[in-house]
Amino acid sequence: MADEIRVEPFEKPAKTALPGKMTYEEFLTWADEDTWAEWVNGEVIILTPASMRHQNLTTFLAASLRFFVEAHQLGLVLTAPFQMKIGPDLSGREPDILFIAREHLDRLQNAYLDGPADLVVEIISRDSRARDRGEKFYEYEQGGVREYWLLDYLRRQAEFYQLGSDGIYLPAPVDATGIYRRAVLNGLWLKVEWLWQEPLPLLLSVLKEWGLV
Repeated sequence: MADEIRVEPFEKPAKTALPGKMTYEEFLTWADEDTWAEWVNGEVIILTPASMRHQNLTTFLAASLRFFVEAHQLGLVLTAPFQMKIGPDLSGREPDILFIAREHLDRLQNAYLDGPADLVVEIISRDSRARDRGEKFYEYEQGGVREYWLLDYLRRQAEFYQLGSDGIYLPAPVDATGIYRRAVLNGLWLKVEWLWQEPLPLLLSVLKEWGLV
């Protein structure tokens, strides 16, 4: 690792040990592009490395969504590690995938999203199940993330939530043919069975079914 660099007014410590309590601004200074961590109640939470299955599913889904979003000029799709500061009094999280609608691109800062994404996707792993269904669920709901996907490849279980007019997440159904139709990205649909295939579908085959190629 490179030599320690002094940044005013906050000194960036070596990452051999977790720092103590810090502000979100100090956290952004302390973290770098190789740091996969979240800021919760002033404390740094280091995230464990993703498994190959987790990484493959994230890459497949992000690539598919990015192509759809770019084809329709809807906004921007980003993947972890990229911070989302959900709200002034809420945590700084690292969603696996997030979508920011074109009308909300002004929320993007150099190193983080200042406010909620329009869509967040979390790929559940063994150590993240309670966090993704617990703390993050309520933070995303409170912060105004309009749509939240929870994808558990170990259990082959997909949960989709859309924010109601009362600010509470409502389960969004998958239809009788196993297709989920998104609320935030108008016109996009997803075969849930794609998520559990091994190997995962080829991106080109998905794009052909969507009529994009």
